[in-house]
Amino acid sequence: MSKIIKRALISVSDKTGIVEFGKFLADRNIEILSTGGSASTLKESGISVVEVSEHTGFPEIMDGRIKTLQPTIHGGLLAVRGNLEHEAAMKEYNIAAIDLLCVNLYPFEETIATGSEFSECIENIDIGGPALIRAAAKNHAFVTVVVDPNDYIKVMDEMKSGAGTTSDKFRKQLAAIAFARTSSYDSAISSWFANQLGDSLPKHITLGGLRKQRLRYGENPHQEAAFYTNGESRPGVATAKQLQGKELSFNNLNDTDAAFELVAEFNNTACAIIKHANPCGVAHGANLADAYKKALACDPESAFGGIVAVNKTLDPEIAELIADLFAEVVIAPEIEEAAKKILAQKKSLRVLATGGMPDPKAKNMTVRSLSGGYLLQNRDNHVLENMRVVTKRQPTDREVSDLKFAFTVCKHVKSNAIIYARNGATVGIGAGQMSRVNSSRIAAWKAEDAAKIAGEKKSLAIKSVVASDAFFPFADGLLAAAEAGASAIIQPGGSVRDDEVISAADDAGLAMIMTDMRHFKH
Repeated sequence: MSKIIKRALISVSDKTGIVEFGKFLADRNIEILSTGGSASTLKESGISVVEVSEHTGFPEIMDGRIKTLQPTIHGGLLAVRGNLEHEAAMKEYNIAAIDLLCVNLYPFEETIATGSEFSECIENIDIGGPALIRAAAKNHAFVTVVVDPNDYIKVMDEMKSGAGTTSDKFRKQLAAIAFARTSSYDSAISSWFANQLGDSLPKHITLGGLRKQRLRYGENPHQEAAFYTNGESRPGVATAKQLQGKELSFNNLNDTDAAFELVAEFNNTACAIIKHANPCGVAHGANLADAYKKALACDPESAFGGIVAVNKTLDPEIAELIADLFAEVVIAPEIEEAAKKILAQKKSLRVLATGGMPDPKAKNMTVRSLSGGYLLQNRDNHVLENMRVVTKRQPTDREVSDLKFAFTVCKHVKSNAIIYARNGATVGIGAGQMSRVNSSRIAAWKAEDAAKIAGEKKSLAIKSVVASDAFFPFADGLLAAAEAGASAIIQPGGSVRDDEVISAADDAGLAMIMTDMRHFKH
Protein backbone atom coordinates (compact mmCIF):
# COMPACT_ATOMS: atom_id res chain seq x y z
CA MET A 1 0.00 0.00 0.00
CA SER A 2 1.43 3.37 -1.04
CA LYS A 3 0.65 6.46 0.99
CA ILE A 4 1.77 10.04 0.60
CA ILE A 5 4.04 11.12 3.43
CA LYS A 6 2.62 14.18 5.19
CA ARG A 7 4.33 14.18 8.58
CA ALA A 8 7.82 13.11 9.69
CA LEU A 9 9.54 12.82 13.04
CA ILE A 10 13.30 13.44 13.10
CA SER A 11 15.40 12.75 16.19
CA VAL A 12 19.00 11.86 15.50
CA SER A 13 22.24 11.67 17.42
CA ASP A 14 24.35 11.44 14.26
CA LYS A 15 23.55 14.62 12.30
CA THR A 16 25.26 13.43 9.10
CA GLY A 17 23.11 14.38 6.09
CA ILE A 18 20.15 15.41 8.22
CA VAL A 19 19.99 19.01 6.91
CA GLU A 20 19.85 17.84 3.29
CA PHE A 21 17.22 15.26 4.20
CA GLY A 22 15.22 17.82 6.18
CA LYS A 23 15.27 20.30 3.28
CA PHE A 24 14.07 17.58 0.94
CA LEU A 25 11.07 16.89 3.19
CA ALA A 26 10.34 20.56 3.80
CA ASP A 27 10.40 21.33 0.06
CA ARG A 28 7.52 18.84 -0.26
CA ASN A 29 5.50 20.56 2.44
CA ILE A 30 5.97 17.66 4.87
CA GLU A 31 5.48 18.70 8.47
CA ILE A 32 8.62 17.93 10.50
CA LEU A 33 8.44 17.10 14.20
CA SER A 34 11.74 17.12 16.02
CA THR A 35 13.51 17.24 19.37
CA GLY A 36 16.50 18.87 21.07
CA GLY A 37 19.68 19.09 19.01
CA SER A 38 18.01 17.77 15.87
CA ALA A 39 15.41 20.53 15.99
CA SER A 40 18.12 23.17 16.55
CA THR A 41 20.23 21.90 13.64
CA LEU A 42 17.25 21.97 11.28
CA LYS A 43 16.06 25.40 12.44
CA GLU A 44 19.55 26.89 12.04
CA SER A 45 19.40 25.78 8.41
CA GLY A 46 16.12 27.57 7.87
CA ILE A 47 13.93 24.47 7.99
CA SER A 48 10.54 24.85 9.65
CA VAL A 49 10.22 22.46 12.61
CA VAL A 50 7.51 21.71 15.17
CA GLU A 51 9.02 20.79 18.54
CA VAL A 52 7.71 17.47 19.83
CA SER A 53 6.79 19.13 23.13
CA GLU A 54 4.66 21.62 21.21
CA HIS A 55 3.05 18.80 19.24
CA THR A 56 2.23 16.70 22.31
CA GLY A 57 1.52 19.52 24.73
CA PHE A 58 3.88 17.85 27.20
CA PRO A 59 7.35 19.23 27.96
CA GLU A 60 10.64 17.39 27.88
CA ILE A 61 11.39 16.35 31.47
CA MET A 62 13.99 14.48 33.52
CA ASP A 63 16.98 15.89 31.65
CA GLY A 64 15.49 14.84 28.34
CA ARG A 65 14.91 11.23 29.36
CA ILE A 66 11.23 11.77 28.62
CA LYS A 67 10.71 13.38 25.21
CA THR A 68 8.98 11.07 22.79
CA LEU A 69 7.61 8.45 25.19
CA GLN A 70 4.11 9.79 24.66
CA PRO A 71 0.81 8.27 23.42
CA THR A 72 0.55 11.16 20.97
CA ILE A 73 3.81 10.11 19.34
CA HIS A 74 3.53 6.34 19.58
CA GLY A 75 -0.12 6.40 18.62
CA GLY A 76 0.84 8.35 15.51
CA LEU A 77 3.38 5.68 14.61
CA LEU A 78 1.39 2.57 15.58
CA ALA A 79 -2.10 3.43 14.35
CA VAL A 80 -3.34 1.13 11.61
CA ARG A 81 -4.68 3.37 8.88
CA GLY A 82 -8.19 2.36 7.79
CA ASN A 83 -8.89 0.60 11.10
CA LEU A 84 -12.06 2.22 12.40
CA GLU A 85 -11.26 1.62 16.05
CA HIS A 86 -7.74 3.04 15.68
CA GLU A 87 -8.98 6.05 13.76
CA ALA A 88 -11.67 6.72 16.36
CA ALA A 89 -9.00 6.67 19.09
CA MET A 90 -6.83 9.04 17.09
CA LYS A 91 -9.74 11.47 16.74
CA GLU A 92 -10.74 11.20 20.40
CA TYR A 93 -7.22 11.79 21.75
CA ASN A 94 -6.08 14.20 19.05
CA ILE A 95 -3.38 11.88 17.70
CA ALA A 96 -1.91 12.85 14.32
CA ALA A 97 -0.48 10.18 12.04
CA ILE A 98 3.31 10.11 11.62
CA ASP A 99 4.25 8.71 8.22
CA LEU A 100 8.04 8.79 8.37
CA LEU A 101 10.41 8.27 11.26
CA CYS A 102 14.07 9.25 11.04
CA VAL A 103 15.94 8.20 14.19
CA ASN A 104 19.45 7.07 15.04
CA LEU A 105 20.51 6.18 18.55
CA TYR A 106 22.68 7.58 21.29
CA PRO A 107 26.29 6.55 20.60
CA PHE A 108 26.46 3.79 23.19
CA GLU A 109 28.92 1.61 21.26
CA GLU A 110 31.26 4.57 20.71
CA THR A 111 30.99 5.55 24.37
CA ILE A 112 32.02 2.16 25.75
CA ALA A 113 34.79 1.88 23.15
CA THR A 114 36.47 4.95 24.68
CA GLY A 115 36.44 3.39 28.15
CA SER A 116 34.03 5.94 29.61
CA GLU A 117 32.85 5.85 33.20
CA PHE A 118 29.97 3.55 34.11
CA SER A 119 27.55 6.43 34.71
CA GLU A 120 28.32 8.02 31.32
CA CYS A 121 27.77 4.70 29.59
CA ILE A 122 24.41 4.33 31.31
CA GLU A 123 23.33 7.80 30.21
CA ASN A 124 24.18 6.87 26.62
CA ILE A 125 21.68 4.01 26.65
CA ASP A 126 18.89 5.24 24.39
CA ILE A 127 15.37 4.38 25.51
CA GLY A 128 13.05 6.55 23.47
CA GLY A 129 14.90 5.95 20.20
CA PRO A 130 14.59 2.13 20.15
CA ALA A 131 10.95 2.42 21.23
CA LEU A 132 10.22 4.74 18.30
CA ILE A 133 12.12 2.58 15.83
CA ARG A 134 10.38 -0.62 16.90
CA ALA A 135 6.97 1.03 16.75
CA ALA A 136 7.55 2.40 13.26
CA ALA A 137 9.10 -0.83 12.00
CA LYS A 138 6.18 -2.87 13.34
CA ASN A 139 3.78 -0.58 11.50
CA HIS A 140 5.84 -0.52 8.30
CA ALA A 141 2.70 -1.10 6.27
CA PHE A 142 2.05 2.62 6.79
CA VAL A 143 5.27 4.12 8.22
CA THR A 144 8.66 4.58 6.57
CA VAL A 145 11.45 4.15 9.13
CA VAL A 146 15.05 5.14 8.42
CA VAL A 147 17.85 4.60 10.96
CA ASP A 148 20.99 4.87 8.84
CA PRO A 149 22.15 8.18 7.28
CA ASN A 150 23.40 6.16 4.31
CA ASP A 151 19.76 5.37 3.51
CA TYR A 152 18.57 8.98 3.27
CA ILE A 153 19.38 9.15 -0.43
CA LYS A 154 17.46 5.89 -1.00
CA VAL A 155 14.39 7.32 0.75
CA MET A 156 14.59 10.51 -1.29
CA ASP A 157 14.92 8.59 -4.56
CA GLU A 158 11.99 6.38 -3.58
CA MET A 159 9.80 9.37 -2.77
CA LYS A 160 10.78 11.09 -6.01
CA SER A 161 9.85 8.09 -8.10
CA GLY A 162 6.71 7.44 -6.04
CA ALA A 163 5.32 10.96 -6.11
CA GLY A 164 5.82 11.44 -2.38
CA THR A 165 5.16 7.80 -1.41
CA THR A 166 7.25 4.75 -0.63
CA SER A 167 6.50 1.22 -1.74
CA ASP A 168 5.53 -1.70 0.47
CA LYS A 169 8.70 -3.57 -0.50
CA PHE A 170 10.92 -0.62 0.34
CA ARG A 171 9.29 -0.05 3.74
CA LYS A 172 9.76 -3.75 4.57
CA GLN A 173 13.44 -3.49 3.68
CA LEU A 174 13.85 -0.45 5.92
CA ALA A 175 11.92 -2.16 8.73
CA ALA A 176 14.29 -5.14 8.57
CA ILE A 177 17.26 -2.76 8.84
CA ALA A 178 15.58 -1.02 11.77
CA PHE A 179 14.93 -4.20 13.76
CA ALA A 180 18.48 -5.39 13.09
CA ARG A 181 19.81 -2.07 14.40
CA THR A 182 17.87 -2.20 17.67
CA SER A 183 18.87 -5.82 18.11
CA SER A 184 22.55 -4.99 17.63
CA TYR A 185 22.21 -2.01 19.98
CA ASP A 186 20.63 -4.12 22.71
CA SER A 187 23.30 -6.76 22.18
CA ALA A 188 26.04 -4.19 22.79
CA ILE A 189 24.32 -3.04 25.98
CA SER A 190 23.72 -6.51 27.38
CA SER A 191 27.27 -7.66 26.56
CA TRP A 192 28.77 -4.57 28.18
CA PHE A 193 26.59 -4.91 31.26
CA ALA A 194 27.47 -8.59 31.66
CA ASN A 195 31.13 -7.68 31.36
CA GLN A 196 30.74 -5.04 34.07
CA LEU A 197 29.42 -7.77 36.35
CA GLY A 198 32.21 -10.16 35.41
CA ASP A 199 29.76 -12.57 33.77
CA SER A 200 31.41 -13.68 30.56
CA LEU A 201 28.77 -16.33 29.88
CA PRO A 202 25.35 -14.86 30.77
CA LYS A 203 22.14 -16.89 30.53
CA HIS A 204 21.02 -15.04 27.39
CA ILE A 205 23.42 -14.00 24.66
CA THR A 206 23.00 -12.05 21.45
CA LEU A 207 25.58 -11.41 18.77
CA GLY A 208 25.54 -7.91 17.32
CA GLY A 209 27.54 -6.45 14.49
CA LEU A 210 27.67 -4.00 11.63
CA ARG A 211 28.20 -5.28 8.12
CA LYS A 212 31.47 -3.81 6.91
CA GLN A 213 31.39 -5.40 3.50
CA ARG A 214 29.69 -8.03 1.41
CA LEU A 215 32.18 -10.58 0.17
CA ARG A 216 32.22 -12.09 -3.28
CA TYR A 217 31.70 -15.48 -1.67
CA GLY A 218 32.65 -17.48 1.43
CA GLU A 219 35.18 -20.28 1.73
CA ASN A 220 33.85 -21.59 -1.60
CA PRO A 221 32.14 -19.83 -4.54
CA HIS A 222 28.75 -21.40 -3.78
CA GLN A 223 28.68 -19.88 -0.26
CA GLU A 224 27.42 -16.36 0.45
CA ALA A 225 29.43 -14.32 2.95
CA ALA A 226 29.90 -10.91 4.54
CA PHE A 227 32.28 -9.34 7.05
CA TYR A 228 30.74 -7.86 10.20
CA THR A 229 32.45 -5.76 12.85
CA ASN A 230 31.40 -5.71 16.50
CA GLY A 231 32.72 -2.29 17.48
CA GLU A 232 35.78 -3.64 19.27
CA SER A 233 38.79 -1.35 18.87
CA ARG A 234 41.32 -4.22 18.91
CA PRO A 235 43.94 -3.57 16.17
CA GLY A 236 43.63 -6.10 13.38
CA VAL A 237 41.79 -6.81 10.16
CA ALA A 238 38.56 -5.19 11.38
CA THR A 239 40.21 -1.84 12.10
CA ALA A 240 43.00 -1.92 9.51
CA LYS A 241 43.30 0.52 6.64
CA GLN A 242 43.76 -1.20 3.31
CA LEU A 243 46.37 0.72 1.36
CA GLN A 244 46.22 -1.18 -1.93
CA GLY A 245 45.15 -4.36 -3.67
CA LYS A 246 41.96 -6.21 -4.44
CA GLU A 247 39.11 -6.62 -2.01
CA LEU A 248 39.88 -9.06 0.78
CA SER A 249 38.15 -12.41 0.44
CA PHE A 250 36.60 -14.53 3.19
CA ASN A 251 39.73 -16.68 3.35
CA ASN A 252 42.00 -13.64 3.21
CA LEU A 253 40.30 -12.13 6.23
CA ASN A 254 40.42 -15.35 8.22
CA ASP A 255 44.07 -16.05 7.44
CA THR A 256 45.18 -12.45 7.97
CA ASP A 257 43.55 -12.38 11.39
CA ALA A 258 45.35 -15.61 12.30
CA ALA A 259 48.70 -14.22 11.13
CA PHE A 260 48.43 -10.91 12.95
CA GLU A 261 47.27 -12.48 16.19
CA LEU A 262 50.29 -14.80 16.06
CA VAL A 263 52.95 -12.09 15.65
CA ALA A 264 51.22 -10.07 18.36
CA GLU A 265 52.40 -12.71 20.84
CA PHE A 266 55.99 -11.46 20.56
CA ASN A 267 57.59 -8.29 21.88
CA ASN A 268 60.78 -8.70 19.88
CA THR A 269 60.84 -8.38 16.10
CA ALA A 270 58.85 -11.20 14.52
CA CYS A 271 57.38 -12.33 11.22
CA ALA A 272 54.77 -15.00 10.48
CA ILE A 273 53.76 -16.46 7.13
CA ILE A 274 50.30 -18.08 7.17
CA LYS A 275 48.52 -20.39 4.74
CA HIS A 276 45.03 -21.75 5.37
CA ALA A 277 45.10 -20.33 8.91
CA ASN A 278 48.22 -22.34 9.81
CA PRO A 279 51.77 -20.99 9.94
CA CYS A 280 54.20 -21.95 7.19
CA GLY A 281 56.94 -20.31 9.21
CA VAL A 282 57.45 -18.01 12.19
CA ALA A 283 60.65 -16.38 13.37
CA HIS A 284 62.34 -13.77 15.49
CA GLY A 285 65.05 -11.69 13.88
CA ALA A 286 67.54 -8.90 14.36
CA ASN A 287 65.27 -6.94 12.01
CA LEU A 288 62.17 -7.66 9.95
CA ALA A 289 64.11 -8.78 6.89
CA ASP A 290 66.04 -11.26 9.01
CA ALA A 291 62.86 -12.55 10.65
CA TYR A 292 61.16 -12.87 7.25
CA LYS A 293 64.05 -14.88 5.74
CA LYS A 294 64.02 -17.29 8.69
CA ALA A 295 60.24 -17.69 8.57
CA LEU A 296 60.27 -18.30 4.83
CA ALA A 297 63.02 -20.91 5.13
CA CYS A 298 60.78 -23.14 7.25
CA ASP A 299 58.45 -24.00 4.35
CA PRO A 300 59.04 -21.87 1.24
CA GLU A 301 56.78 -24.04 -0.93
CA SER A 302 53.70 -23.59 1.27
CA ALA A 303 54.43 -19.87 1.72
CA PHE A 304 53.56 -19.26 -1.95
CA GLY A 305 50.27 -17.34 -1.95
CA GLY A 306 50.36 -16.90 1.82
CA ILE A 307 49.82 -14.07 4.30
CA VAL A 308 52.79 -12.14 5.70
CA ALA A 309 52.39 -10.50 9.12
CA VAL A 310 54.96 -8.50 11.07
CA ASN A 311 54.82 -6.83 14.47
CA LYS A 312 57.05 -3.80 13.75
CA THR A 313 56.93 -0.96 11.24
CA LEU A 314 57.42 -2.49 7.79
CA ASP A 315 60.53 -1.05 6.15
CA PRO A 316 61.88 -1.03 2.57
CA GLU A 317 64.29 -3.94 3.19
CA ILE A 318 61.55 -6.45 4.00
CA ALA A 319 59.27 -4.86 1.40
CA GLU A 320 61.81 -5.77 -1.31
CA LEU A 321 61.84 -9.38 -0.09
CA ILE A 322 58.05 -9.63 0.04
CA ALA A 323 57.80 -8.20 -3.46
CA ASP A 324 59.83 -11.18 -4.73
CA LEU A 325 57.29 -13.62 -3.29
CA PHE A 326 53.73 -14.19 -4.48
CA ALA A 327 51.79 -13.24 -1.36
CA GLU A 328 48.08 -12.52 -0.96
CA VAL A 329 48.22 -10.08 1.96
CA VAL A 330 50.75 -8.12 3.99
CA ILE A 331 49.72 -6.75 7.38
CA ALA A 332 51.76 -4.56 9.72
CA PRO A 333 51.13 -2.01 12.47
CA GLU A 334 52.73 0.73 10.34
CA ILE A 335 54.39 0.90 6.92
CA GLU A 336 57.13 3.32 5.89
CA GLU A 337 56.41 5.47 2.84
CA ALA A 338 59.35 4.02 0.93
CA ALA A 339 58.08 0.53 1.66
CA LYS A 340 54.61 1.47 0.40
CA LYS A 341 56.11 2.50 -2.95
CA ILE A 342 57.91 -0.83 -3.28
CA LEU A 343 54.81 -2.85 -2.43
CA ALA A 344 52.73 -0.72 -4.81
CA GLN A 345 54.55 -2.39 -7.69
CA LYS A 346 52.61 -5.57 -6.83
CA LYS A 347 49.19 -4.32 -7.87
CA SER A 348 47.27 -7.39 -6.71
CA LEU A 349 48.96 -7.51 -3.28
CA ARG A 350 46.64 -6.47 -0.49
CA VAL A 351 48.45 -4.25 2.02
CA LEU A 352 46.99 -3.47 5.45
CA ALA A 353 48.17 -1.10 8.19
CA THR A 354 46.52 -1.51 11.58
CA GLY A 355 47.95 1.44 13.49
CA GLY A 356 49.00 -0.77 16.40
CA MET A 357 49.30 -4.27 17.80
CA PRO A 358 46.62 -6.17 19.74
CA ASP A 359 47.21 -7.21 23.33
CA PRO A 360 47.50 -11.03 23.36
CA LYS A 361 46.46 -11.05 27.03
CA ALA A 362 43.24 -9.08 26.43
CA LYS A 363 40.01 -10.86 27.28
CA ASN A 364 37.40 -11.50 24.63
CA MET A 365 35.04 -14.16 23.39
CA THR A 366 35.16 -16.40 20.37
CA VAL A 367 32.10 -17.98 18.80
CA ARG A 368 31.42 -20.94 16.53
CA SER A 369 28.09 -21.92 15.11
CA LEU A 370 26.69 -25.41 15.52
CA SER A 371 23.50 -26.91 14.19
CA GLY A 372 20.93 -25.34 16.47
CA GLY A 373 23.25 -23.19 18.52
CA TYR A 374 26.60 -21.62 19.27
CA LEU A 375 29.75 -22.45 21.16
CA LEU A 376 31.22 -19.51 23.05
CA GLN A 377 34.49 -19.45 24.92
CA ASN A 378 37.06 -17.02 26.20
CA ARG A 379 39.83 -16.18 23.77
CA ASP A 380 42.94 -18.28 24.49
CA ASN A 381 44.79 -15.34 26.05
CA HIS A 382 47.02 -17.31 28.39
CA VAL A 383 50.73 -16.84 27.98
CA LEU A 384 53.47 -19.18 29.13
CA GLU A 385 54.24 -18.67 32.81
CA ASN A 386 54.69 -22.02 34.54
CA MET A 387 57.48 -24.30 33.41
CA ARG A 388 58.86 -27.29 35.28
CA VAL A 389 61.65 -29.52 34.16
CA VAL A 390 60.61 -33.16 34.58
CA THR A 391 63.66 -34.94 33.12
CA LYS A 392 67.10 -35.74 34.47
CA ARG A 393 68.72 -33.46 31.90
CA GLN A 394 68.19 -29.75 32.35
CA PRO A 395 67.60 -27.71 29.18
CA THR A 396 70.24 -25.18 28.19
CA ASP A 397 69.49 -21.45 28.09
CA ARG A 398 69.27 -21.62 24.31
CA GLU A 399 66.87 -24.52 24.49
CA VAL A 400 64.68 -22.75 27.06
CA SER A 401 64.44 -19.70 24.81
CA ASP A 402 63.50 -21.83 21.81
CA LEU A 403 61.05 -23.89 23.86
CA LYS A 404 59.19 -20.77 24.95
CA PHE A 405 59.10 -19.55 21.36
CA ALA A 406 57.89 -22.89 19.99
CA PHE A 407 55.16 -23.27 22.60
CA THR A 408 53.88 -19.78 21.80
CA VAL A 409 53.69 -20.61 18.10
CA CYS A 410 52.00 -23.92 18.96
CA LYS A 411 49.07 -21.95 20.40
CA HIS A 412 48.23 -20.74 16.88
CA VAL A 413 48.53 -24.05 15.01
CA LYS A 414 45.62 -26.38 14.40
CA SER A 415 45.60 -29.44 16.67
CA ASN A 416 47.20 -31.86 16.85
CA ALA A 417 50.13 -29.45 16.65
CA ILE A 418 53.85 -30.17 16.75
CA ILE A 419 56.44 -27.40 16.29
CA TYR A 420 60.17 -27.86 15.66
CA ALA A 421 62.16 -24.68 16.35
CA ARG A 422 65.80 -23.64 16.45
CA ASN A 423 67.42 -20.26 17.12
CA GLY A 424 64.13 -18.39 17.36
CA ALA A 425 62.61 -19.78 14.15
CA THR A 426 60.32 -22.64 13.25
CA VAL A 427 62.06 -25.32 11.19
CA GLY A 428 59.19 -27.80 10.92
CA ILE A 429 55.43 -27.56 11.58
CA GLY A 430 52.99 -30.46 11.83
CA ALA A 431 49.36 -29.36 12.00
CA GLY A 432 45.86 -30.70 12.13
CA GLN A 433 46.53 -34.43 12.18
CA MET A 434 44.32 -36.96 13.90
CA SER A 435 47.42 -38.54 15.46
CA ARG A 436 50.05 -36.59 17.40
CA VAL A 437 52.80 -38.94 16.25
CA ASN A 438 51.83 -38.22 12.62
CA SER A 439 52.03 -34.49 13.29
CA SER A 440 55.51 -35.05 14.69
CA ARG A 441 56.53 -37.06 11.63
CA ILE A 442 55.16 -34.44 9.24
CA ALA A 443 57.02 -31.65 11.08
CA ALA A 444 60.25 -33.67 10.85
CA TRP A 445 59.64 -34.37 7.17
CA LYS A 446 59.10 -30.64 6.51
CA ALA A 447 62.33 -29.86 8.34
CA GLU A 448 64.16 -32.27 6.01
CA ASP A 449 62.57 -30.72 2.93
CA ALA A 450 63.41 -27.20 4.10
CA ALA A 451 67.06 -28.25 4.51
CA LYS A 452 67.19 -29.62 0.97
CA ILE A 453 65.70 -26.40 -0.44
CA ALA A 454 68.28 -24.41 1.53
CA GLY A 455 71.08 -26.61 0.20
CA GLU A 456 71.95 -28.05 3.58
CA LYS A 457 72.92 -31.67 4.02
CA LYS A 458 71.35 -32.24 7.43
CA SER A 459 67.74 -31.79 8.51
CA LEU A 460 66.92 -28.47 10.17
CA ALA A 461 65.39 -30.57 12.96
CA ILE A 462 68.87 -31.53 14.19
CA LYS A 463 69.47 -29.85 17.58
CA SER A 464 66.02 -28.30 17.45
CA VAL A 465 63.43 -28.22 20.22
CA VAL A 466 59.88 -29.49 19.94
CA ALA A 467 56.59 -28.09 21.28
CA SER A 468 53.32 -29.98 21.52
CA ASP A 469 49.97 -28.23 22.09
CA ALA A 470 48.75 -31.09 24.31
CA PHE A 471 50.24 -34.00 26.20
CA PHE A 472 51.84 -37.00 24.54
CA PRO A 473 49.42 -39.88 25.20
CA PHE A 474 52.21 -42.31 24.40
CA ALA A 475 55.95 -42.08 24.09
CA ASP A 476 55.86 -42.65 20.31
CA GLY A 477 55.38 -38.97 19.42
CA LEU A 478 58.26 -37.96 21.63
CA LEU A 479 60.48 -40.71 20.24
CA ALA A 480 59.67 -39.56 16.71
CA ALA A 481 60.95 -36.11 17.68
CA ALA A 482 64.10 -37.59 19.19
CA GLU A 483 64.69 -39.65 16.06
CA ALA A 484 64.41 -36.48 13.97
CA GLY A 485 67.22 -34.91 16.00
CA ALA A 486 65.37 -32.82 18.61
CA SER A 487 67.17 -32.23 21.91
CA ALA A 488 64.38 -30.85 24.12
CA ILE A 489 60.61 -31.02 24.43
CA ILE A 490 57.93 -28.75 25.85
CA GLN A 491 54.42 -30.05 26.44
CA PRO A 492 51.52 -29.50 28.84
CA GLY A 493 51.66 -32.88 30.56
CA GLY A 494 48.64 -34.39 32.25
CA SER A 495 48.54 -37.84 30.67
CA VAL A 496 48.04 -40.96 32.77
CA ARG A 497 51.24 -42.11 31.03
CA ASP A 498 53.33 -39.05 31.93
CA ASP A 499 55.77 -41.23 33.87
CA GLU A 500 56.22 -43.48 30.84
CA VAL A 501 56.82 -40.47 28.57
CA ILE A 502 59.29 -38.91 31.02
CA SER A 503 61.17 -42.19 31.28
CA ALA A 504 61.37 -42.39 27.47
CA ALA A 505 62.73 -38.82 27.37
CA ASP A 506 65.36 -39.71 29.92
CA ASP A 507 66.36 -42.79 27.96
CA ALA A 508 66.70 -40.68 24.82
CA GLY A 509 68.77 -38.03 26.62
CA LEU A 510 66.13 -35.34 26.07
CA ALA A 511 65.34 -32.42 28.32
CA MET A 512 61.60 -31.96 28.83
CA ILE A 513 59.51 -29.16 30.29
CA MET A 514 55.85 -29.41 31.28
CA THR A 515 53.66 -26.31 31.33
CA ASP A 516 50.38 -27.56 32.84
CA MET A 517 48.62 -25.53 30.14
CA ARG A 518 47.10 -26.90 26.94
CA HIS A 519 46.60 -24.97 23.70
CA PHE A 520 44.11 -26.95 21.62
CA LYS A 521 42.99 -25.12 18.46
CA HIS A 522 40.51 -27.30 16.60
